[in-house]
Amino acid sequence: MLKNLLTYIQEEHVAEQLYHSLIGIEIEEHRIDNHGRLSQLPYPQNLGSRRYHPYLQSDFSESMNEIITDPNPNIGGVLDQLDTLQTVLTRSIDKSEAFWPLSMPPAMNAEDKEFIKKHFGRPAYAKYRDYLTDKYGVARKIITGVHVNFSIPEPVINRLYVHYRDQFKSLVEFKNELYFQLAQNFVLHRWLLTYLFGASPIAEKGFFSGKTPEQLSHPVRSIRNSIYGYVNEPEDKVDTTIYASLDHYINGLNSAIDDHELYSKAEFYGPVRLRGQELIKDYRTKGISYLEFRVLDNTPFTPNGLSRHAMYFLKFFLVYLLVTPVDHENIADDLQQSFADNNQVALENPDQVTFKKAEGIKIFTELISMAKSLHAHSEQLQALDDFSEVITHPELTASAMLLKHIKNDSLMDFGVTVAKKRRAQRLGAPTLLPSMGNISFDAQRLIFHAIQLGIRYYVVKDEDGESLITLTYDNVTQVVYTDKVGKVEPLTYLYDLFPGIKKAAEQDKI
Repeated sequence: MLKNLLTYIQEEHVAEQLYHSLIGIEIEEHRIDNHGRLSQLPYPQNLGSRRYHPYLQSDFSESMNEIITDPNPNIGGVLDQLDTLQTVLTRSIDKSEAFWPLSMPPAMNAEDKEFIKKHFGRPAYAKYRDYLTDKYGVARKIITGVHVNFSIPEPVINRLYVHYRDQFKSLVEFKNELYFQLAQNFVLHRWLLTYLFGASPIAEKGFFSGKTPEQLSHPVRSIRNSIYGYVNEPEDKVDTTIYASLDHYINGLNSAIDDHELYSKAEFYGPVRLRGQELIKDYRTKGISYLEFRVLDNTPFTPNGLSRHAMYFLKFFLVYLLVTPVDHENIADDLQQSFADNNQVALENPDQVTFKKAEGIKIFTELISMAKSLHAHSEQLQALDDFSEVITHPELTASAMLLKHIKNDSLMDFGVTVAKKRRAQRLGAPTLLPSMGNISFDAQRLIFHAIQLGIRYYVVKDEDGESLITLTYDNVTQVVYTDKVGKVEPLTYLYDLFPGIKKAAEQDKI
């Protein structure tokens, strides 16, 4: 157990570094047609190959786009990049399409499901995808959400390790303990995120093949985070108790895969995934590099699907979970109880006070106290104060705010209206990439086409304060000053910089 961690963070003066832990976002969104039906148009041909694209991918269905940001220490930076990627994607799809703003998919019929089954443009994943279709059906596999990746700065880990050398044999062992304590606490406190960010109150027509479950006869906080959402089957033997220890996590996943209960580690749908190693067993010796948190619903009330305020809260909440000791004596029972509590919160009426209200108030009292002790900035404290109000005012949650938009047991009209409005706002912006309005149009245009092709980009300043763009593909990096881009033809210029990318794109079409 990591005792006195908060004290050591204060003694080592690493709070600010810890707050600047790297964070990355992955958001899934469906392309829809003008009527709100899942798009049957092929994946955009003007985007680079999904075999290597670092930012724009697709998931289970061809309509299900995935946007992946780079890790960034600054919330503003990661949200700006998310906005840029979403803008590029919006400008790359057909003019008849828009993006569905909710986690639960739009209404569908048997023909829609059959179309999804038969149309899939990633041959390398076809066998796995057929397996998932047979096991889970189409509907559950096209629920979308927001994943957040989080890594603690290595200098912070090194400084804190000094205080625990007698307790751990190696730095890797200590780092694993840090990350796994955070993962366990995240699972134990998952209900709070379901309460605050749940935004999937109903299932549209066609989601359930048979009769709608009795527990969903009324709107709820989050179908996605309930037992009816994106979860493993009970017989998969990877329930919440898999987080009882790192060894239990490693052995449990390997056993499930070896016994063919899971196809691979990708089929593990727990609320947290350990990340950084290809082989699960290597976490013991090489260590956890970062964590992937997988419980946030798409928020339809912000253009990016996730608000800046939410990110401020989330970063401090993760620090709170990191420094909170875990009681290992009854950990398996506590984890099982946390699963039951989360499901109960997920299935509550959105506009009613949660049964976990008292615990929520206690958590926010401790969270705000910790933030003040770490000298949090005013905007950060404001976010914590605002979310603390939501515990006692359920009408402020996204799920409750959606209630007034439900018409005839459906959010279709609302979803289509929001989707079209967002598309119009992005296409009608006064500049090509609004989050990059401080650089020239020609530089924006170059970045736009680089993103389309699948070239990784960064905009940085040199020692003289001049803005420059670094472009990277296949481990080759080129540097371009923004004020020297000029009136070049972007695709020709990029193909000249990276001859291999054109050849790769041509091979992808064979």
